[in-house]
Amino acid sequence: MTDTSATAIRDTLVLPYLNHAVRMYEQKYASRGDIDAAMRFGCGYPRGPLTTLDDLGLDTVRDALAARYAETGDNLHKPADLLEALVAEGRTGKAAGRGFYTYAEGEVVSDDETPSADDQPSLRHTIGKVGVVGTGTMAAGIVQVFAQSGYDVVFVGRTDEKAAAVIGGITKALDKSIERGKLDEEGKTNILDRVTASTEREALGDVDIVVEAIAEELDIKLELFRDLDRICKPGAILATTTSSLPITQLANATGRPESVIGMHFFNPAPVMKLVEVVTTELTGKDVDETTKALCASVSKVAVSCSDRAGFIVNALLFPYLNDACTLAESGVELTVIDDAIKAEAGFPMGPFQLLDVVGNDVSLAIQKELFAEFKEPGFAPAASLEKVVADGHLGRKTKKGFHDYS
Repeated sequence: MTDTSATAIRDTLVLPYLNHAVRMYEQKYASRGDIDAAMRFGCGYPRGPLTTLDDLGLDTVRDALAARYAETGDNLHKPADLLEALVAEGRTGKAAGRGFYTYAEGEVVSDDETPSADDQPSLRHTIGKVGVVGTGTMAAGIVQVFAQSGYDVVFVGRTDEKAAAVIGGITKALDKSIERGKLDEEGKTNILDRVTASTEREALGDVDIVVEAIAEELDIKLELFRDLDRICKPGAILATTTSSLPITQLANATGRPESVIGMHFFNPAPVMKLVEVVTTELTGKDVDETTKALCASVSKVAVSCSDRAGFIVNALLFPYLNDACTLAESGVELTVIDDAIKAEAGFPMGPFQLLDVVGNDVSLAIQKELFAEFKEPGFAPAASLEKVVADGHLGRKTKKGFHDYS
């Protein structure tokens, strides 16, 4: 890369991300509002990609992508068909009054794609008691989220020690809330009184929904879902927090595939607002609506998508991170890239800072899944990402990743 200015770095990494978001919307994988909300609440971005396109001007982005495509021949740089069509129609964004959204005096106004108040989901199933399987960080966070919102929660761990650690972690988090003046001792007691720990899955027999948050290994989850199908009462919803495994396979392992759904929380669950609600072709509409309403009842923003690799957030985020690795391989300094993205794109973290937080092994696994799903040559994992993982430099958790934390 000859031009290493902050603007050039931003364009190199952000334009393909915007293009991918257009294709996701074009394929009707998710609504414009859900795509934008996913990246705002899942990644902390100041604006969603489709809003960003409207702000920048669809024609400006189209021209920049076309120039890049002429240079690279990379299909990921070829302007999406929908982008070309909207520009041809004169729907070039906020300045024109219409792009992906509709504007009047520079503000978004309702149009035929704007959800109405009547579209708000409602609880089609009664949810009074929630089950959680797992004792890791995600599971503990989900237990806390539901208990804080007034639900009785029973969670299942493999040992008494692991279960006690979950209670201890939640207690510590609540104590911090008390220190900040956001909770009092009575509130803390009430929350903890709603939580019951068990080492037996049979304790989930009377829950209305189970959310599993165990290891991301398909065989282990399949065994769990078969057992939950046996244990849980008829009509109970079986939800998975998987970020990468095929939910359809989990559904088919049960005798109630219509009751199986994805609830992909983001870490740390008590803080992050987003939940990706992932349906299979078998998921019942009542289960989908109930799950989205349940998310709202615990103050989460639910976005809807179907069962394919990456869902919304990972499918848009990780190719951008992979592109950053490729850019660094061309000789651009990591800190220069990180600083440029924060300054020019307004993202809260640079790509290498984020990779080190997520874990480079996790990031590589996700990128491999996206490559296998979409078959895009540009999604092949970057050599430098594979190398840091092979070298054991997994990020902050090993004190060294792309950056050194020792």
